[in-house]
Formats: sequence, structure tokens, C-alpha cells
Amino acid sequence: MRILGLDYGSKTVGVAISDPLGITAQGVETIWRKQENHLRQTLARIEELVSEYHVEKIVLGYPKNMNNTIGERAQKSLEFKEMLERRTGLEVIMWDELLFLFCRDIWIPCPVRRLIRWRKLNFSLRTEQKRSFM
Repeated sequence: MRILGLDYGSKTVGVAISDPLGITAQGVETIWRKQENHLRQTLARIEELVSEYHVEKIVLGYPKNMNNTIGERAQKSLEFKEMLERRTGLEVIMWDELLFLFCRDIWIPCPVRRLIRWRKLNFSLRTEQKRSFM
């Protein structure tokens, strides 16, 4: 079963695909668009990748705020999720990016901005999240 991993941004969508066993993932490409609300070509390219790799599920990054609230970026990701489900007919799983660094070997590489944000967190928060993930 192949899983497509997506990191939805304002001008790009990072794409990764899992191996056939769903154990690891490799970055495939970055889909660029000129304006945030022009998603037709982005969705068409994702549909092509779904059929090319025989994808069965999609995992979409869910960028919640550090206090676990849903901000503007997370709301846009939810809207993108609905579009993906309509266009592909596949299940789209929202993946909380707060746990991202602990599972990076099975998903897409962390953008530098998020990595810097993570380094600002205190050690106890990261340790506690790591324990809850495992």
C-alpha cells in the first residue's frame, strides 16, 4: 500500500511517496503555484501522482499552533483536505506536525522554518511528545 505525503504551503506543496510496504518515504517533488488560491493545476498534478504510484491513502500535514489550537494555516489545510477527497476519492489523513520530527523517517523532510521553530521548544515538551508517540 503506497501512501502519498503532502506538506501544503501558501505557494508550494511538498510531495513524498512511501515505498510499497509503507515503511519509508522519499521526497518526490515540490509542486509550485503562483498564487495561493490557484489550486487547479496543483490538484491535477496530485491526481497524476496518485494514479502513477497507485496511491491508496494521502497524509496531509496539519500545522497546528504550538498551543494546539487551529490557526489560519491549519484551516487552509483542512479546506485543501476536502478538495483532495473530492478530487481523488481517497481517504486523506491529517497528520499533526507537532509530532513530525519524531517520525521524519516515514514522511517528508522538515522545512527549515519548522525545524528552527522546533529548536526553540524546551526539551521537556519534545521528550513528552516523543513518549506519547511511541
